[in-house]
Amino acid sequence: MTVLKTEGITKSFDGQTIIEQISLKLQEGELVSLLGVSGGGKTTLFNVIAGLIQPDEGKVYLDGIDITGKPGQVSYMLQKDLLLPYRTVLDNVALPLLVKGMKKKEAREKAGEYFGPFGLTGTEKMYPSQMSGGMRQRAALLRTYLFSQKVALLDEPFSALDMMTKNKIHEWYLQVMEQIHLSTLFVTHDIEEAILLSDRICLLTGKPGRLTKEIRIQEPKPRSRDFPLSHEFLAYKRQILHHLSDTV
Repeated sequence: MTVLKTEGITKSFDGQTIIEQISLKLQEGELVSLLGVSGGGKTTLFNVIAGLIQPDEGKVYLDGIDITGKPGQVSYMLQKDLLLPYRTVLDNVALPLLVKGMKKKEAREKAGEYFGPFGLTGTEKMYPSQMSGGMRQRAALLRTYLFSQKVALLDEPFSALDMMTKNKIHEWYLQVMEQIHLSTLFVTHDIEEAILLSDRICLLTGKPGRLTKEIRIQEPKPRSRDFPLSHEFLAYKRQILHHLSDTV
């Protein structure tokens, strides 16, 4: 089942076309990565999907409903966790529910129900400064999920983490996606990260940016820890590198 769809998205700034005719689909429970060089228009596309900017052409659909230019329909998480330092973790996570008009007590109770599945039990009364980078990202991802529980747009959310923490949070995020039936559109510059996490990888290349290739990762999830050492993994990486180098 298709939960999110873009049709022919084109956007320009100051007379320069940034992305052109971007059409993609995200299926229920799927993680699709957008991969490409810096400045290729990935964040611009996310801003259009999130309703933060209006496209020059094209439409965005959520569950078949036109949400073009309508913010607040999908969750959007940037690279930085943006947790408020003066609020407890529970109050940080509950913010989307408060924004939607829920009473503080009810919002805290509702948010608290997810602390177990998100691996945050025991952190409710802590402040962001008392948490590790990985735990802060878990809290930020939970806050993102509570904003809209259907589709998450993640713009390089793990890039600031060290390799060991990133590997652990990759495994954790895929487990959580399956548990809560979340669909994810994921921006990254990390080819290996895209291969490890994705069901499909869409390569956004050129100026203006266009979707020029789609690669389906055939290995089932969860993927083994030896997968990055396999011939199959290297073949995916080689295919992506060759395509990116040919389209720069």
